[in-house]
Amino acid sequence: MAKFAIRAGQNLFFLPHHTPSQTSTLNPSLKRRQLHVFPTSPRFKFTVSCSIKEKENVEDSEKVTVPVLTRLQVDEFADESGSEKVGFDWTWPPWKNLPQRYKIIGTTSLAFVICNMDKVNLSVAIIPMSHQFGWNSSMAGLVQSSFFWGYALSQLPGGWLAKIFGGRKVLKIGVLTWSLATALVPFLAGFMPGLILSRILVGIGEGVSPSAATDLIARSIPLEERSRAVSFVFGGLSVGSVTGLLFAPALIQNFGWGSVFYIFGLLGIAWYSGFQILEEERPSFGAATMSGSKSISEKKSWSTSLQDLGGSIKDVPWMAFFKSEAVWAMIYTHFCGSWGHYTCLSWLPTYFSEELNLNLTEAAWVSVLPPLASIFATSIAAQFADNLISNGVETTTVRKICQSVAFLSPAICMILASLDLGLPPWEMVMILTGGLALSSFALSGLYCTHQDISPEYASILLGITNTVGAVPGIVGVALTGYLLDSTHSWSISLFAPSIFFYLTGTIVWLVFASSKPQSFSMEE
Repeated sequence: MAKFAIRAGQNLFFLPHHTPSQTSTLNPSLKRRQLHVFPTSPRFKFTVSCSIKEKENVEDSEKVTVPVLTRLQVDEFADESGSEKVGFDWTWPPWKNLPQRYKIIGTTSLAFVICNMDKVNLSVAIIPMSHQFGWNSSMAGLVQSSFFWGYALSQLPGGWLAKIFGGRKVLKIGVLTWSLATALVPFLAGFMPGLILSRILVGIGEGVSPSAATDLIARSIPLEERSRAVSFVFGGLSVGSVTGLLFAPALIQNFGWGSVFYIFGLLGIAWYSGFQILEEERPSFGAATMSGSKSISEKKSWSTSLQDLGGSIKDVPWMAFFKSEAVWAMIYTHFCGSWGHYTCLSWLPTYFSEELNLNLTEAAWVSVLPPLASIFATSIAAQFADNLISNGVETTTVRKICQSVAFLSPAICMILASLDLGLPPWEMVMILTGGLALSSFALSGLYCTHQDISPEYASILLGITNTVGAVPGIVGVALTGYLLDSTHSWSISLFAPSIFFYLTGTIVWLVFASSKPQSFSMEE
């Protein structure tokens, strides 16, 4: 990076000059040319910031290593005339000098925003699609649950691939896969097997993303920042839900239901293209050597990963995982949380439409309230958890507190919504919004525990728990539609199963969960 600040209104003369005594400390390409500044009138201020690291071989038997010149500032002339300042700042793009971990977290969070946009678009579009194609609640539930078939199938492979190739590469391929599959939905909607296949592909692409993100965070974020990193990345899901639910109704009413799949799919493709450009950027000057070394190591990593791909599964300590009570606690807790989350994500727009007699746009806007409130709850939970850990509170205790809040809050609110208390519908909406928003405390509870107990196998552990956690998306979403057709009761079909799993999940988590690091490889 170089920065120049020159005062305007004066003349500068630059003359080449050779100084033998200086040649041993400069780049050979600069040996014959030195910069001299001569003021012709009142004084100037000339500032140079640079970073140069060079080595020069003098003789075969002697090597001279030049020290690093990290911050050279020349301030020989001061302009006291108050003339206009002309600045040249070569720091572009703006994020170029950000710490690498911030770039990782920012781009991953943006991918998760698009992820949930492509997930919730069907929950809104399913209403006009059902009218057009004559689907009942059971058929609509089948279409929505097909996403989770692919989501469940891709969890373990996603965790394994993230460990072998790195979360960055896996995330990139996942985004491209689900975006292309999303854009194909309007073409296949009239052909049920094709529609289900496209949604399975969306599920596969999105299914590898949590493991990829977990791998990135576990390898690059220190413990005291981990709650905030996890909350920021996975909080992108709430932002995506809000964005999708806000824009989908307007797009459907103005351009038809197919537009949400075209536009949201193109956003993912644009993210992939921008991510490619970001990866291809190479810093200049002193950082060039570092970039070159990184490129060589990346190429080596790819070749060795491809060679070891076949035998790498045997190196994973599967038996040690399933002997751990903490792992089983994570598996069941993930299942319980996913039941409440996925069934509400898929059916809340329909619930609000039928219970409040709202049109498509109004129902979608009301459905925005829980994920919108979750954004604020997530930031509070992350700061709360990290502050407790920084102040010496045991990590396991912090995770248990956060996860208990995440489960008991929606359970209590769903109990209130199920009872006939004679409350106005809008008060019921606010009760559900508050409970579902507080469920985002899980991002500082369960979702941090994988990295806590084993950074090395965090992506695979999340793949295991997320595989089981995807089952409610397959069974729960479809079962809700079936029960709704059979009982015509939202309390029985939507709320009662979620309440049961929230309460039992809290008990299991408090008894068996642990965030103490475990060396699974040594156990085997």
